[in-house]
Amino acid sequence: MGEVTTATPFPGGVGKTWKEGDFEQLLGDVTTKVCDVYDDRTAVYPGHGDDTTLGAERPHLAEWRERGW
Repeated sequence: MGEVTTATPFPGGVGKTWKEGDFEQLLGDVTTKVCDVYDDRTAVYPGHGDDTTLGAERPHLAEWRERGW
């Protein structure tokens, strides 16, 4: 069975990653499979932490990529 990536943004990032390259993969998935598909009003319920919307998180994608987490 292959690895499963849960492409869900959390308030302030995409969550914790463990292996080299996981952050880049996860951020890429969040960008292409979530942010590029759904509008700003889309609610995000990350499973832990605060709920958010894509509109609140989308403006920070470049910042997350730059800081690397």
